[in-house]
Amino acid sequence: MNFASVRIITADIKPLVRFYERVTGLPVTQYTEDFAELHTPSGTLAIGSTRTLQLFGGANVAKPAANHSAIIEFRVDDVDAAYRKLVDILGEMVIQKPTTMPWGNRSLLFRDPDGNLVNFFTPVTSEAFKKFDG
Repeated sequence: MNFASVRIITADIKPLVRFYERVTGLPVTQYTEDFAELHTPSGTLAIGSTRTLQLFGGANVAKPAANHSAIIEFRVDDVDAAYRKLVDILGEMVIQKPTTMPWGNRSLLFRDPDGNLVNFFTPVTSEAFKKFDG
C-alpha cells in the first residue's frame, strides 16, 4: 500500500488553488472547476469543492474550513528563506515563525485561506536528515 494524497474540501476552490501555487511555487493542475491537484515527488495535495461530496455519499460527509486536527506539511530546502519570501503574502496567517523543534526540524506554521494549518519544514539535525533521507 502507498500513501497517495490528502484532499482538502473547500467551498471555493479558486482561492486555495492560487494560494498553494503561490506558497509552494508549484503548479496546481485543475481538472475541473471542482477538483485540482498539486503534485510533489512524495505525494499529492488534492483540492475538491463541496460539490464533489455528492460523489462520496452526500454533502455532510465533510465540512469545508473546519479542520482542527490535521497539519499539511511540506519539506522545503530552507525554511528560513521560505519565510522571508512568503512573510508579506502570509501576513497574519503566520502562526509560528521558523522555530527548531525538539525532533530536529525547523518549522514555519501558517494557515491557508480556509484555516487549514500548513507546516513548511527543513530537517536541521543529523537524526532528522536520516529520517527523511534514509
